[in-house]
Amino acid sequence: MQLTMLGTGHAAVTECYNTCFVLKENKKYFMVDGGGGNAVLCQLKKAGFDWKDIKEIFVTHKHIDHLLGIVWMMRRICHLMSRGEYSGEARIYSHDEVIALLRDMADKLLLKKETRFIDERLHLITVSDGEAKIINGRKVTFFDICSTKTKQFGFCMELDNNRKLTCCGDEPYTPCEEKYAKNSTWLLHEAFCLSSQADIFAPYEKHHSTVKDACEAAERLNVQNLLLYHTEDRNYANRKKLYTEEGKKYFSGQLWIPDDLETVTL
Repeated sequence: MQLTMLGTGHAAVTECYNTCFVLKENKKYFMVDGGGGNAVLCQLKKAGFDWKDIKEIFVTHKHIDHLLGIVWMMRRICHLMSRGEYSGEARIYSHDEVIALLRDMADKLLLKKETRFIDERLHLITVSDGEAKIINGRKVTFFDICSTKTKQFGFCMELDNNRKLTCCGDEPYTPCEEKYAKNSTWLLHEAFCLSSQADIFAPYEKHHSTVKDACEAAERLNVQNLLLYHTEDRNYANRKKLYTEEGKKYFSGQLWIPDDLETVTL
Protein backbone atom coordinates (compact mmCIF):
# COMPACT_ATOMS: atom_id res chain seq x y z
CA MET A 1 0.00 0.00 0.00
CA GLN A 2 1.13 3.53 -0.77
CA LEU A 3 0.12 6.82 0.84
CA THR A 4 0.33 9.97 -1.29
CA MET A 5 -0.03 13.34 0.40
CA LEU A 6 -2.05 15.61 -1.90
CA GLY A 7 -1.49 18.40 0.61
CA THR A 8 0.25 18.84 3.95
CA GLY A 9 -0.67 22.34 5.16
CA HIS A 10 -3.12 23.87 7.61
CA ALA A 11 -6.16 25.93 6.65
CA ALA A 12 -4.48 29.20 5.67
CA VAL A 13 -1.40 27.99 3.78
CA THR A 14 -0.38 29.44 0.42
CA GLU A 15 2.95 27.67 -0.19
CA CYS A 16 1.37 24.21 -0.17
CA TYR A 17 -2.10 22.65 -0.31
CA ASN A 18 -4.36 21.84 2.64
CA THR A 19 -3.95 18.43 4.26
CA CYS A 20 -5.52 15.52 2.37
CA PHE A 21 -4.18 12.24 1.05
CA VAL A 22 -4.84 9.08 -0.95
CA LEU A 23 -4.18 5.47 0.04
CA LYS A 24 -3.55 3.26 -3.01
CA GLU A 25 -3.44 -0.53 -3.13
CA ASN A 26 -3.91 -2.83 -6.13
CA LYS A 27 -5.29 -0.01 -8.30
CA LYS A 28 -7.89 0.86 -5.67
CA TYR A 29 -7.96 4.24 -3.95
CA PHE A 30 -9.18 5.64 -0.65
CA MET A 31 -9.13 9.44 -0.44
CA VAL A 32 -9.19 11.22 2.92
CA ASP A 33 -10.44 14.83 2.89
CA GLY A 34 -10.29 17.15 -0.10
CA GLY A 35 -8.62 20.38 0.91
CA GLY A 36 -10.22 23.77 0.43
CA GLY A 37 -11.20 23.89 -3.22
CA ASN A 38 -10.95 22.63 -6.79
CA ALA A 39 -7.16 22.60 -6.54
CA VAL A 40 -7.67 19.06 -5.27
CA LEU A 41 -8.30 18.08 -8.90
CA CYS A 42 -4.97 19.59 -9.86
CA GLN A 43 -3.20 17.82 -6.98
CA LEU A 44 -4.70 14.49 -8.03
CA LYS A 45 -3.49 15.05 -11.58
CA LYS A 46 0.00 16.01 -10.44
CA ALA A 47 0.12 12.89 -8.29
CA GLY A 48 -0.66 10.77 -11.33
CA PHE A 49 -4.21 9.85 -10.29
CA ASP A 50 -7.30 9.96 -12.46
CA TRP A 51 -9.91 11.53 -10.20
CA LYS A 52 -12.56 9.24 -11.75
CA ASP A 53 -10.78 6.26 -10.15
CA ILE A 54 -11.33 7.68 -6.64
CA LYS A 55 -14.43 5.72 -5.63
CA GLU A 56 -13.98 5.68 -1.83
CA ILE A 57 -13.74 8.95 0.14
CA PHE A 58 -13.73 9.80 3.83
CA VAL A 59 -14.27 13.29 5.26
CA THR A 60 -12.97 13.88 8.78
CA HIS A 61 -14.93 17.06 9.60
CA LYS A 62 -16.68 20.12 8.23
CA HIS A 63 -13.88 22.73 8.24
CA ILE A 64 -13.59 24.30 4.80
CA ASP A 65 -9.93 23.30 4.31
CA HIS A 66 -11.08 19.66 4.39
CA LEU A 67 -14.61 19.85 2.97
CA LEU A 68 -14.74 22.10 -0.09
CA GLY A 69 -12.55 19.88 -2.23
CA ILE A 70 -15.07 17.11 -1.60
CA VAL A 71 -17.87 19.30 -2.96
CA TRP A 72 -15.87 19.64 -6.17
CA MET A 73 -15.41 15.88 -6.32
CA MET A 74 -19.17 15.47 -5.91
CA ARG A 75 -19.81 17.99 -8.66
CA ARG A 76 -17.47 16.26 -11.10
CA ILE A 77 -18.80 12.78 -10.27
CA CYS A 78 -22.46 13.76 -10.59
CA HIS A 79 -21.81 15.79 -13.74
CA LEU A 80 -20.18 12.88 -15.54
CA MET A 81 -22.86 10.51 -14.27
CA SER A 82 -25.49 12.79 -15.81
CA ARG A 83 -23.62 12.62 -19.15
CA GLY A 84 -23.18 8.85 -19.01
CA GLU A 85 -19.40 9.21 -18.78
CA TYR A 86 -18.77 7.85 -15.28
CA SER A 87 -18.24 4.16 -14.61
CA GLY A 88 -19.62 2.49 -11.50
CA GLU A 89 -20.52 4.00 -8.16
CA ALA A 90 -18.76 6.12 -5.51
CA ARG A 91 -19.06 6.35 -1.74
CA ILE A 92 -18.39 9.18 0.69
CA TYR A 93 -18.15 8.30 4.39
CA SER A 94 -18.38 10.66 7.35
CA HIS A 95 -20.28 11.30 10.55
CA ASP A 96 -23.84 12.59 10.50
CA GLU A 97 -23.01 16.31 10.67
CA VAL A 98 -20.79 16.26 7.58
CA ILE A 99 -23.12 14.01 5.58
CA ALA A 100 -26.05 16.33 6.29
CA LEU A 101 -23.95 19.33 5.23
CA LEU A 102 -22.83 17.66 1.99
CA ARG A 103 -26.44 16.82 1.15
CA ASP A 104 -27.53 20.39 1.79
CA MET A 105 -24.68 21.90 -0.24
CA ALA A 106 -25.33 19.54 -3.13
CA ASP A 107 -29.03 20.42 -3.11
CA LYS A 108 -28.26 24.13 -3.15
CA LEU A 109 -25.26 24.17 -5.49
CA LEU A 110 -25.67 21.36 -8.02
CA LEU A 111 -28.17 20.92 -10.82
CA LYS A 112 -31.17 18.68 -10.32
CA LYS A 113 -30.03 16.44 -13.17
CA GLU A 114 -26.83 15.91 -11.17
CA THR A 115 -28.19 15.54 -7.64
CA ARG A 116 -30.53 12.75 -8.75
CA PHE A 117 -27.49 10.45 -8.68
CA ILE A 118 -26.94 11.02 -4.96
CA ASP A 119 -28.00 7.83 -3.14
CA GLU A 120 -28.50 6.15 -6.51
CA ARG A 121 -24.83 5.90 -7.52
CA LEU A 122 -23.03 8.43 -5.32
CA HIS A 123 -23.67 7.13 -1.83
CA LEU A 124 -23.34 9.41 1.20
CA ILE A 125 -22.75 7.02 4.07
CA THR A 126 -23.09 8.04 7.71
CA VAL A 127 -20.72 6.23 10.08
CA SER A 128 -20.88 6.25 13.86
CA ASP A 129 -18.18 6.15 16.54
CA GLY A 130 -16.56 2.71 16.56
CA GLU A 131 -18.28 1.54 13.37
CA ALA A 132 -16.26 -0.56 10.92
CA LYS A 133 -16.57 -0.81 7.15
CA ILE A 134 -14.74 -2.91 4.57
CA ILE A 135 -13.15 -0.47 2.13
CA ASN A 136 -11.11 -1.80 -0.78
CA GLY A 137 -10.80 -5.10 1.07
CA ARG A 138 -9.49 -3.53 4.29
CA LYS A 139 -11.31 -3.22 7.61
CA VAL A 140 -11.57 0.48 8.50
CA THR A 141 -12.90 1.52 11.90
CA PHE A 142 -14.07 5.11 12.29
CA PHE A 143 -13.91 6.87 15.65
CA ASP A 144 -14.75 10.19 17.28
CA ILE A 145 -11.53 12.02 18.20
CA CYS A 146 -13.36 13.96 20.97
CA SER A 147 -12.70 17.36 19.46
CA THR A 148 -13.54 20.45 21.49
CA LYS A 149 -13.91 22.55 18.30
CA THR A 150 -16.19 20.63 15.96
CA LYS A 151 -17.23 17.03 15.61
CA GLN A 152 -14.41 15.13 13.94
CA PHE A 153 -13.70 11.48 13.17
CA GLY A 154 -10.46 9.66 12.55
CA PHE A 155 -10.01 6.08 11.40
CA CYS A 156 -7.94 2.95 11.99
CA MET A 157 -7.16 0.66 9.04
CA GLU A 158 -6.03 -2.94 9.44
CA LEU A 159 -2.97 -3.76 7.33
CA ASP A 160 -1.30 -7.09 6.62
CA ASN A 161 0.62 -9.04 9.28
CA ASN A 162 -1.29 -7.55 12.25
CA ARG A 163 -0.16 -4.04 11.39
CA LYS A 164 -2.43 -0.99 11.54
CA LEU A 165 -2.58 2.60 10.32
CA THR A 166 -4.32 5.18 12.52
CA CYS A 167 -5.32 8.68 11.42
CA CYS A 168 -6.01 11.13 14.25
CA GLY A 169 -7.51 13.86 12.06
CA ASP A 170 -6.08 17.35 12.41
CA GLU A 171 -6.17 17.84 16.18
CA PRO A 172 -3.94 16.67 19.04
CA TYR A 173 -4.18 13.09 20.26
CA THR A 174 -6.61 12.59 23.15
CA PRO A 175 -6.96 9.60 25.50
CA CYS A 176 -10.24 8.54 23.88
CA GLU A 177 -8.19 7.49 20.83
CA GLU A 178 -5.81 5.23 22.74
CA LYS A 179 -7.31 1.89 21.76
CA TYR A 180 -6.86 2.82 18.11
CA ALA A 181 -3.58 4.75 18.24
CA LYS A 182 -1.63 2.61 20.71
CA ASN A 183 0.89 0.27 19.05
CA SER A 184 0.08 1.64 15.61
CA THR A 185 2.48 0.70 12.86
CA TRP A 186 1.67 4.05 11.27
CA LEU A 187 0.24 7.08 13.08
CA LEU A 188 -0.84 10.14 11.09
CA HIS A 189 -0.86 13.19 13.32
CA GLU A 190 -0.96 16.96 12.93
CA ALA A 191 1.99 19.17 13.93
CA PHE A 192 1.17 22.82 13.46
CA CYS A 193 4.71 24.09 14.04
CA LEU A 194 8.01 23.56 15.81
CA SER A 195 7.94 23.75 19.58
CA SER A 196 10.73 26.32 19.31
CA GLN A 197 8.38 28.53 17.24
CA ALA A 198 5.22 28.10 19.32
CA ASP A 199 5.41 31.76 20.35
CA ILE A 200 5.22 32.73 16.66
CA PHE A 201 2.45 30.40 15.46
CA ALA A 202 0.39 30.00 18.68
CA PRO A 203 -0.67 26.38 18.06
CA TYR A 204 -2.42 25.94 21.41
CA GLU A 205 -4.78 28.84 20.73
CA LYS A 206 -5.93 26.92 17.65
CA HIS A 207 -6.03 23.57 19.49
CA HIS A 208 -3.07 22.13 17.61
CA SER A 209 0.20 20.42 18.48
CA THR A 210 3.85 21.20 18.06
CA VAL A 211 6.26 18.68 16.58
CA LYS A 212 7.47 17.97 20.13
CA ASP A 213 3.92 17.31 21.38
CA ALA A 214 3.10 14.92 18.55
CA CYS A 215 6.38 13.04 18.92
CA GLU A 216 6.03 12.68 22.68
CA ALA A 217 2.52 11.29 22.24
CA ALA A 218 3.70 8.81 19.60
CA GLU A 219 6.54 7.67 21.85
CA ARG A 220 4.12 7.00 24.72
CA LEU A 221 1.84 5.08 22.37
CA ASN A 222 4.63 2.81 21.13
CA VAL A 223 4.18 3.91 17.52
CA GLN A 224 6.60 2.58 14.91
CA ASN A 225 6.17 5.20 12.17
CA LEU A 226 4.92 8.74 12.79
CA LEU A 227 3.84 10.88 9.84
CA LEU A 228 3.31 14.59 10.54
CA TYR A 229 1.13 16.95 8.49
CA HIS A 230 -1.25 19.96 8.76
CA THR A 231 1.66 22.34 9.34
CA GLU A 232 2.43 26.01 8.91
CA ASP A 233 4.07 26.89 5.58
CA ARG A 234 6.57 29.65 6.40
CA ASN A 235 9.18 26.94 6.93
CA TYR A 236 8.00 24.85 3.99
CA ALA A 237 11.30 24.85 2.05
CA ASN A 238 13.22 23.56 5.08
CA ARG A 239 10.36 21.94 6.95
CA LYS A 240 11.50 18.34 6.51
CA LYS A 241 14.94 19.08 7.98
CA LEU A 242 13.74 21.32 10.81
CA TYR A 243 10.84 19.11 11.89
CA THR A 244 12.97 15.96 11.75
CA GLU A 245 15.69 17.55 13.89
CA GLU A 246 13.21 18.57 16.59
CA GLY A 247 11.10 15.42 16.40
CA LYS A 248 13.99 12.98 16.74
CA LYS A 249 14.71 14.39 20.19
CA TYR A 250 11.37 13.02 21.44
CA PHE A 251 10.50 10.07 19.19
CA SER A 252 12.63 6.95 18.73
CA GLY A 253 10.67 5.44 15.83
CA GLN A 254 10.75 6.36 12.15
CA LEU A 255 9.66 9.97 11.59
CA TRP A 256 8.16 11.07 8.28
CA ILE A 257 7.68 14.71 7.21
CA PRO A 258 6.27 14.44 3.68
CA ASP A 259 6.03 17.28 1.19
CA ASP A 260 2.97 17.81 -0.99
CA LEU A 261 2.68 15.03 -3.61
CA GLU A 262 5.24 12.84 -1.82
CA THR A 263 4.45 9.11 -1.68
CA VAL A 264 5.32 6.80 1.21
CA THR A 265 5.19 3.01 1.00
CA LEU A 266 3.51 1.55 4.08
